[in-house]
Amino acid sequence: MDAVQRLLIERECERLIYAYCHLIDHGEAARVADLFAEDGVWASPEATRTGRAAVAKAFQARQANTARMSRHVCSTPLIDVIDDDDASAVTYLTLYRHDGEPGRQISPLDGLPEFVGEYHDLFTRTPDGWRFKSRTFVGAFAQARRTT
Repeated sequence: MDAVQRLLIERECERLIYAYCHLIDHGEAARVADLFAEDGVWASPEATRTGRAAVAKAFQARQANTARMSRHVCSTPLIDVIDDDDASAVTYLTLYRHDGEPGRQISPLDGLPEFVGEYHDLFTRTPDGWRFKSRTFVGAFAQARRTT
C-alpha cells in the first residue's frame, strides 16, 4: 500500500468519526446505524448493541429525546491502517449535554463536560465503503452526580 492509499483510508475513517458526532448532535441520531457494518458493535460501560438493527434502535431512542442538546467534541484521532480492509483508531471525546426545553437554541454550560474519554474504533471496508466494525467508549472522567 502506498502513502496516498493509506491517507485516503485514514480520511474515510476520520470522516466516520466526525459524521457520528454530527448526526447525534444535530437531531439525526437514527442515521448513526448507517455508519456501522451490518454486524457492527457499539459499546459503552452501560450497554452493548450488536448489529446494525440494534444500533439503529438505540440511536432512534436518542433522536426521540428532543429535550437533550449535546455536542460531542472529538479530537486527536490516531488512526492506524492495518491493511486494505481494516483500520483502527483512538479518538478523544469531550461530551457536553443538557436536558431542557425542546427547541431551544442554547443550553446552560455548568463549566464541566458530562464525560471525557476515548472512542476505541475498528473500521472495515464494506461494499458500501468504510464503516465502523466496532465503536467502544472508554471513560476517563465523568461529572459527579448531585444527590440534592
